[in-house]
Amino acid sequence: MHIKVNGVDFHCKVDGPEGAPWVTLSHALANDLTLWDDVAASLATDYRVLRYDQRGHGLSSAPQGPYSFPMLISDATGLLDAFGIDQTHWMGLSIGGMIGYGLAIEHPARLRSLVACDSRPDAPPDYAAYFQGRIDKAREHGMAGVVDSTIERWFTPESVAAEIPVLEKVRGMIRSTDPVGHEGCCEALKTLAFGPRLPEISVPTLVLGGAKDKGAPPDALKAAAERIPGAEHAVIPDAGHITALENPDAFMKTVRDFLARHS
Repeated sequence: MHIKVNGVDFHCKVDGPEGAPWVTLSHALANDLTLWDDVAASLATDYRVLRYDQRGHGLSSAPQGPYSFPMLISDATGLLDAFGIDQTHWMGLSIGGMIGYGLAIEHPARLRSLVACDSRPDAPPDYAAYFQGRIDKAREHGMAGVVDSTIERWFTPESVAAEIPVLEKVRGMIRSTDPVGHEGCCEALKTLAFGPRLPEISVPTLVLGGAKDKGAPPDALKAAAERIPGAEHAVIPDAGHITALENPDAFMKTVRDFLARHS
């Protein structure tokens, strides 16, 4: 289905029984809502699951950037309003979890809990420079030009060498991402700065990440969790940045246990 919010046509999908607690899933940069196919299928036995393609991604429209986190957060609250969702569990991966930090800070009443997956809260200079590098490479070579380097950054060397099946799914998502939307979100990521406000988060929070995540390493996520009152930190073994796909069994056990305790 498609919902128009903030002038953007958002592609969305809803699964699970009516009346069940809501879980909203928000994907990573250069991904789309199909990232969550298996997660949504599992959660839909007990939850009402909303997925959406972020602006500039998947089948959502791609307005000219740059984008900003206030803009992406406004998209999220607008979608919750459009679906009549007063309160939801929020699970986001990478930029999706960063949006979750912003929601928990600015709109805590809308969240039952936050699961921030592989989502650091700040962009130090080298991290911001990485996203400028992505912009430059995509401008020169198109989205196909960022596929190989992204796969190597997001997945463990073992998974890349073994050519695990999910790699081709992720390659396809990257190739199909609108370059305008990719650049718009990269510009937002260069400005990431939720760190100083993490102590304001009052909703139950789980910060998890892959043991071999290059972009959001365990020590950075542990430090983020320690700044959020009562937050939990979990490390997913044998996984890099896309934990939900690289080690789905450990990922699902961790998030299901957390959601069950806060539903």
